[in-house]
Amino acid sequence: MTAADVDTHTFPVAPSAAEFLALMATIESSPIVVPEVSAAALGHVLSGVITGEGPTTAGRVHFSRTIDAADAAWCERILIGAGGLAGAVTRLEADRLLEIGAAAAERADGGRFDDLLVKAVAHHALSGAGELPPRDVALGRTTPVASWAARFSPSEIDGEVLRWIATHVKARKRLARPLTSLAALLAGASTPPVTSSLASVFDLLA
Repeated sequence: MTAADVDTHTFPVAPSAAEFLALMATIESSPIVVPEVSAAALGHVLSGVITGEGPTTAGRVHFSRTIDAADAAWCERILIGAGGLAGAVTRLEADRLLEIGAAAAERADGGRFDDLLVKAVAHHALSGAGELPPRDVALGRTTPVASWAARFSPSEIDGEVLRWIATHVKARKRLARPLTSLAALLAGASTPPVTSSLASVFDLLA
């Protein structure tokens, strides 16, 4: 891992396997988990994806710069555990998930991570548009994202959210495919003025 891979101000120090499991127990047992805690746990997954080492890769061969099925399962477990019975995916969590997606040059997870990424970012992006299904439903493996996101017909999706998505696409080309799917989904759930705003997102993907 190089200095360019990690922001030392935000990247967590690698814990032992026991310490990481204790962190997971806190996330899954506490009724309220602050975003910094779940983001820290996702940061350990990011470290494992980049280096192939650490508590999230223990007990298996893990190639660096690869997301495998266990990585995707850790992300799902962290995000669902951190949500409790309700609560939208936060910007901090979504940003860390996007960093994981951008760090991996290869996928060996059967598409689960990108599916989770789209659902999590949509959950955050639509958090101001109305009541959302709980995380365990919205992010679940068997729940199509359109089954809940397409129900929204907001008069406006916050332009700042669209700019945030576009910035990630422009800076991280590895995210283009899943975020293209997300942009199309949001365009389908939006009114014409918002669809016009989303044109800028598609322009960046071209």
